[in-house]
Amino acid sequence: MQSEIAVKLSENVPRYTSYPTAPHFHSGIDAAIYRGWLETLESGDEISLYLHIPYCDKLCWFCACHTKQTHQYEPVAAYLRSLNAEIVTIAGLLSGKAHVRAIHFGGGSPTILRPDDMVALGAALRDSFDFLPDATVSIEIETNDMDKARLDALAQIGVTRASLGVQDFDPQVQKAINREQSFLQTKAVVDGVRSRGVESVNLDLLYGLPNQTRETICSTVAQALTLEPDRMALFGYAHVPWFKKHQTMIDEAWLPSPTERFAQSQLAARAIVAKGYEAIGLDHFAKPDDALAIAARAGVLHRNFQGYTEDRCPTLIGLGPSSIGRFRQGYVQNMASTAGYGRMVADGGLAAVRGVALSDDDRVRGWIIERLMCDFAFSAVDLVERFGKAGEQLLHRSRSIALHDPARALEFDGDSFLVRTESRPFIRTIAAKFDTYFKGGTARHSVAV
Repeated sequence: MQSEIAVKLSENVPRYTSYPTAPHFHSGIDAAIYRGWLETLESGDEISLYLHIPYCDKLCWFCACHTKQTHQYEPVAAYLRSLNAEIVTIAGLLSGKAHVRAIHFGGGSPTILRPDDMVALGAALRDSFDFLPDATVSIEIETNDMDKARLDALAQIGVTRASLGVQDFDPQVQKAINREQSFLQTKAVVDGVRSRGVESVNLDLLYGLPNQTRETICSTVAQALTLEPDRMALFGYAHVPWFKKHQTMIDEAWLPSPTERFAQSQLAARAIVAKGYEAIGLDHFAKPDDALAIAARAGVLHRNFQGYTEDRCPTLIGLGPSSIGRFRQGYVQNMASTAGYGRMVADGGLAAVRGVALSDDDRVRGWIIERLMCDFAFSAVDLVERFGKAGEQLLHRSRSIALHDPARALEFDGDSFLVRTESRPFIRTIAAKFDTYFKGGTARHSVAV
């Protein structure tokens, strides 16, 4: 029965890490508007920072991130000079008003940075911004980059959460995606960060990869669980060669069918939950005492461009090329070209080139979509109390969706709208029903499961 639902609901839809989604950003949101949004932050506001490091020393063929391969360090060093210029400019506009609650280093591969540069970047951030005493610092780690000096540098900049990309431990799968790392390498890095006081470890796994089978994904999950990560993410491989040309290196004949992808995802999820992890939203898992699980149980889980998060800050400032910021007024994105970004941030400039200002309708739909993605439900009473007349209009729309949905994926019990348990893997497809931009858009997306 679920395989039939999988075929019915596994459409190509957005991942909903924002609403409106990034394909609907436009050039009307520029550096001048961004500057104004930054200047409206008030004294005492809490913010999060995202820093993008757009370089890798080896390009993984499955990756859809904004990055480029380099075998020379000079482009990285030059980029860091531009990044530091942007940090100084934005810190100056904030004038010490805001307090940093969380910071995330992403990429690319942040761990491509030399240890002294990593330490210098961490120091520059703390010199420029006011960090709260319990601020979290998370970083994405490329296992093949790591050595003792880099592990020591992570400790020195105060990393509290390390996220390691595993994907799949099977050698045949790794060869097909140009990402080779052994279980022992991964274990050594996990042990290394923990021995240096890093409080939380996350492992990212993928299903739907070339040459991947139910047996390989189950074996990978079993090995990953022996490392006792605090969190795990189980993402579906997004095959988008029209967006990332290097994915054409993957022969589509090697990819599993939609029903096989679904079977892989369900087997892996059941194995993780069987070990005591709580399922969080669509594709995350956490130990019961982890902050992510606590937020999910309390109904205060959120979603941003890194996935599910307990971060409650309404403002996220993106630093680096292609980085996206979130403000009460809307979303803003930096120039994607590293060279263009460098020119724009020189001499005190900002690199914002696109974004979207939120309408009242966007805010209501965005809230509904986030609650569906996080809780698989939303309250009709809460909807109207939060948004008034705009909420009432979407309440009528929600009832219509639930009533006329042939799959009966969304139900209304008189108080709340609930996604049926068997339909939860297809939550992106359900969320898309509330996306007013989706049907009229021209953007292409990855498959929902």
